Amino acid sequence: MGLFYSELRMNKKIVRQILLVLCLFLSYNGVQGRKKLSKSEDMELEKQLKLLNKPPIKTVKTKFGESYDCVDFYKQHAFDHPLLKNHNFHPQMKPTFAEIKQNSYGSTTNKLPTIWSKDGGCPSGTVPIKRITKDDLIRQRNMPPAEPANEFSNNDIEQKGSYSYQFNGYKRAIAIPQYDPNVTKFSGAGMATSLYNPHVEGQQHSGCRIKIQHGSDILQVGWRVDPTLYGDNNTRLYLHYQTGKTRCFNTLCPGFVSVHTDIPLDMSFEDNLSQRGGSPKEINLYIYRDTGNGNWWLLLGPDYTQVGFWPHNILNELKGFATNVEWGGVTYNPPGLPEPPMGSSFFPIGNSSLDAYCRSITVANEVGDSVGIYNVVVLTENKFAYDIQFKGLTEGSNTITYVFYGGPGISNS
Repeated sequence: MGLFYSELRMNKKIVRQILLVLCLFLSYNGVQGRKKLSKSEDMELEKQLKLLNKPPIKTVKTKFGESYDCVDFYKQHAFDHPLLKNHNFHPQMKPTFAEIKQNSYGSTTNKLPTIWSKDGGCPSGTVPIKRITKDDLIRQRNMPPAEPANEFSNNDIEQKGSYSYQFNGYKRAIAIPQYDPNVTKFSGAGMATSLYNPHVEGQQHSGCRIKIQHGSDILQVGWRVDPTLYGDNNTRLYLHYQTGKTRCFNTLCPGFVSVHTDIPLDMSFEDNLSQRGGSPKEINLYIYRDTGNGNWWLLLGPDYTQVGFWPHNILNELKGFATNVEWGGVTYNPPGLPEPPMGSSFFPIGNSSLDAYCRSITVANEVGDSVGIYNVVVLTENKFAYDIQFKGLTEGSNTITYVFYGGPGISNS
């Protein structure tokens, strides 16, 4: 009997290895497949590239050797959205906010990383956009289905211990605010998150994000390692919005309006990553609703640097307020393949030097005031692969709230 189970485990290992090799081959062949495109397919790709790649005022390089086009603010792809044709936006736009709570972020908070070469970034009046190639478009045909948009009530989770979520290959380790009858409408959320580089292969991806939601409308910001989206295994900034039948990363479809000359939406954190056991490297991320006009702004760093915004008129349910907020990790694996690592790639033990984390988490209430979160509900879809903990740690004279998350996934060994 022992020999039977040993052979069964060995056969499962072989099957998983074959599936992983096939996945890698298909992912690779998707890029190489450009040579096999029909004339009509090639023409369609050229049409998409012309729409996506606007004429640059200047081209600049990062210190990692990547090139970005400096595109005139008024010619960015955002304004190809039919609802933004007659906009009155301008590069000096600033949001109207109630005061955002500092939450004692402490000494480990880093300033926004500088990614540009010695020649500097884009000039005033332009925004940095990474030039899209045919290989990018071909590779992105293999993007997985959208993360399920099931909206659930944190009150239902606490009272009934259940919630509705369809996996579709996605696994999460997340925290959501504990039910509070006085705060049922959210106008934003924030956190500081440590930056890691979990190993992924093929069409897997792994990352961390804030997610705010109302119905089928979802806004996200975070970091992720995603070879299908980016064509490499770097840890990169990403944002995503989903409304109706539209779902879009970064600037790949019209909608998000960039305003900052130095912060591309897919910038690499290549030299600003945490090493387990060392001093954490982190970035502050916020999504906040403009109390004056309802636009949703992306803010980065300890000084709330204004990167850009989702105009309220391109959204549906999020024309108003959010009803759900999540912080934590998320992974994706194609059907039949193992879950990739998440966060630091280790199960959390409640130590900020060893674990991936989201800390000093906040929400903004209906009137725009920032509120620290000190009670959460934690969820994970696969406790054998990932775990999550919520703790308050004393640092100096302050108590800092931490959402520790992560795990090794399930390997094919």
